Amino acid sequence: MGSFMVTFLQLILIGAVSAIILGGVMKIIRKLTDNKADILLYNMDYMPVLKRWSDKWITGVIFHFATCICSVVVLYYLLIPFGLELVLWPYILVFTAGGAILYFLSALTKTPPAYNDFAAWFSWTFGHCIFGISVGYFISIWI
Repeated sequence: MGSFMVTFLQLILIGAVSAIILGGVMKIIRKLTDNKADILLYNMDYMPVLKRWSDKWITGVIFHFATCICSVVVLYYLLIPFGLELVLWPYILVFTAGGAILYFLSALTKTPPAYNDFAAWFSWTFGHCIFGISVGYFISIWI
């Protein structure tokens, strides 16, 4: 198998493992604080095409994994021209900032949490920071 394919498969694995870590962190936060930010990981009811399947839990899980895996693969290849694909901080920065901004998509849905819930925004952003750390760390040791 060529090195491109090996790297691509490693990135898929890194995205999947990091998706599990993100889901776990968000579930722990919910158990400790009763903060419902973890719902957003699986929520698709604000997306016109996908919302027809949003009532099935498995589609939310698939959505979460697909989003995590695709974001890892895309960011890795976007960082190559800058020589930063094996550096930790870009993953932390992009996933933390991206999560912080994307949280406000919650304004498009009636599903909790509310877009102006600071505690939920902070929990969501913190979880995505951990996701960035996880992705960057696994890339540094596996690729």
